[in-house]
Amino acid sequence: MNRRNLLTSSAAASLALAMRTKAATASAYHVAIIGHTGRGNYGHGIDTMWLHIPQTQIVAVADPDATGLATELKKLKIDKGYVDYHKMLAEVKPDIVAIGPRHIDQHRDMTLAAIEAGARGIYMEKPFCRSLEEADEIAAACAQNKVKLAIAHRNRYHPVLPVVTRLLKDGAIGRVLEIRSRGKEDTRGGSLDLWVLGCHLFNLIHYFAGDPKACTASVLQDGRPITKADIKEGDEGIGPLAGNEVHARFETASGTPCFFDSIQNAGTKTAGFGVQIIGTEGIIDLRIDKEPLAQITTGSPFNPTDRPRTWVPISSAGIGIPEPIKDIRPMVAEHLYPGHDLIKAIESDGQALCNVEAARTTIEMISAVFESHRLGGQRIPFPLQTRVNPLTLLGK
Repeated sequence: MNRRNLLTSSAAASLALAMRTKAATASAYHVAIIGHTGRGNYGHGIDTMWLHIPQTQIVAVADPDATGLATELKKLKIDKGYVDYHKMLAEVKPDIVAIGPRHIDQHRDMTLAAIEAGARGIYMEKPFCRSLEEADEIAAACAQNKVKLAIAHRNRYHPVLPVVTRLLKDGAIGRVLEIRSRGKEDTRGGSLDLWVLGCHLFNLIHYFAGDPKACTASVLQDGRPITKADIKEGDEGIGPLAGNEVHARFETASGTPCFFDSIQNAGTKTAGFGVQIIGTEGIIDLRIDKEPLAQITTGSPFNPTDRPRTWVPISSAGIGIPEPIKDIRPMVAEHLYPGHDLIKAIESDGQALCNVEAARTTIEMISAVFESHRLGGQRIPFPLQTRVNPLTLLGK
């Protein structure tokens, strides 16, 4: 990473100084990595991110796949590998545990094992876990043991988000009317899209609109409401799953209604996956995992005009200003901002930006979609009374 480029903004300068100071004055945080080759692997760089954070030192990795373990040891340039993560945690007793597999049926057990081993911080690939029941158990264990957990919704750590918040407060798009989001809508469109990619969107909706208060939703299979007969075991360890089309509406603490929609094979590579904040005088658009993350167009979105609409990028310095943080893309995409934020939470006894409570809220929003459908499209208030996967109760 070119740190001199980071010094082009005061925020980045502070981060770079903190990195150098910590590395020079204190021993590194020991990081142990849990992966599972063939069953979620190591997520999107949950293993390699620690190579670029000077405050940390990778001390061990666990992977039950022998070939995958050998490859990982070589990639991370370490020699301590385990096929059993329980044994690794017991022997190494790391400060931070990185939970990499994308298959979320493993997350609950891995997290509780890390907490039991005395980890101070946990960084986990998304989605968080399979149900609110699991989320409750993890949140309670974190609170009881004062463990800081952060989840890899990378865009939540992007420096442009506070800028967008300020623009909304200042009326840059007039009065905010609604927030709309769509998944990638590829072959995973519908319920799988809701789980795997919708969690990114819900995390941003929660940030901008506040706590969810209620949900109404429908889940369809080939245009008809799903039934118990449609349920099967979902990919990526999600558990019971059904539906290739989802439509959901959320009421929020801010009063802004928020929507999520996903239809299988309805999306394109150039549109769809993101969040649009729609106001009376413009739209702010956020494209997940893209740079620039945010763009704005002004003028009423409901008033036809013969003038072309211009989308202007929003940087960490403001509208139309070139991004001063030259390495912003790797800082976000390679989880470096999240990694530093987790360390800050550990040292300050605070909470990560995308912490266990934010992660639980995301799972609650996903669960509410299925719960509303299960009850015939009823308005489901938060917090949900049903803490298991609602599809396990469909038809009962």
